[in-house]
Amino acid sequence: MMKRAGWGACASLVLGGMALLVAAQVQAQMPMAELGAGMYRIEAEVAYTMQTRQLGLMNRRSMPAQHGMVFVFPMDAGHCMWMKNTFLPLSVAFLDAQGRIINIEDMQPQTEDNHCAAAPARYALEMNLGWFKDRGLKRGDQIRGIDRLPEAR
Repeated sequence: MMKRAGWGACASLVLGGMALLVAAQVQAQMPMAELGAGMYRIEAEVAYTMQTRQLGLMNRRSMPAQHGMVFVFPMDAGHCMWMKNTFLPLSVAFLDAQGRIINIEDMQPQTEDNHCAAAPARYALEMNLGWFKDRGLKRGDQIRGIDRLPEAR
């Protein structure tokens, strides 16, 4: 005999579905930017508002190889990233105001470990796990196109 779900379970499903719909709408509104690293082209979603920075790449199941997300922060600081509700293994490069790589951290899915900039950073660029290492990119290398990003809000 099957038991019927109570109102609480139904409400949770509806609210969870609504939250995913809102997240999808916010992600669809993120502008795209073309960045470059060495000879490599990057198509990056731009998270430049508080709402888009908080959402980031949460709930994504895949991302094309040359795609990523660049986070634009309102000021240089020791920004940190984590992977709550993020299903993709990622590498994040923290960048200074000129787009130079400060440090690169590898991040595992659905963890709440902090991955922080080693010095004050203005940007963070998330790519699939190992993307920077596989291309020989390291501390001090330049990410082009940062100067064309919108100001943080």
